[in-house]
Amino acid sequence: MKSVAIVLAAGRGSRMNSDVAKQYLLIKGKPVIWYSLTAFERCPFIDEIVLVTGSEEIGYCQKEIVEKYGFRKVKQVVEGGRERYHSVYQGILAAGNCDYIYIHDGARPFLSGEILERARESVYANRACVVGMPVKDTIKLSDEEDFCVETPDRSRLWQIQTPQVFEGALIRRAYAKLMEALGRGETVPVTDDAMVVEQMTDVKVKLTRGDYRNIKITTPEDLKLAELFAEEA
Repeated sequence: MKSVAIVLAAGRGSRMNSDVAKQYLLIKGKPVIWYSLTAFERCPFIDEIVLVTGSEEIGYCQKEIVEKYGFRKVKQVVEGGRERYHSVYQGILAAGNCDYIYIHDGARPFLSGEILERARESVYANRACVVGMPVKDTIKLSDEEDFCVETPDRSRLWQIQTPQVFEGALIRRAYAKLMEALGRGETVPVTDDAMVVEQMTDVKVKLTRGDYRNIKITTPEDLKLAELFAEEA
């Protein structure tokens, strides 16, 4: 069975207050994107990597990331799109006719072999899974004026991470239907790949434990925390 990882590196990260895209900022001297690519490179059941980035960064990624650090599994560096789901779709097209697809945000540097192994076991059993962790804090649902209207049961709430992993045929079919709907001018609110599968198919998505350290680099505070995690590794 062939498994392909799609690593997304097309975002600009405006909340980082930096002229450098967040995936190219340094943690212990290595770009943020290096860490997740390394996790997939070392994973024995990942056969290929598709790196999705902005049109202006394709050459940079190829030379300064893939070639510089010797990522042999990165078979393609492709251009992403305006929205996240456009970038994922381009990655899916590049991945071709594979059996399983692992979709991961390049701004999550602390992907571990243990997370990947749990995800593999889960997708084999359930066809679709997303990595996440149970929330630690009480969550409030607000109205339009920021007054509390509901307190969901915390024991059933998860904060969702990546990778999100699917049978290849399933995620290809789900994204094809999404693109058809968007092409017809329909509004389809999706914020992650699980929502695409949830809305476009009848397949349930399994929640699979990730790691609280599997953070996404979004703000300068996240980068400081990442430095601490990297020191402990």
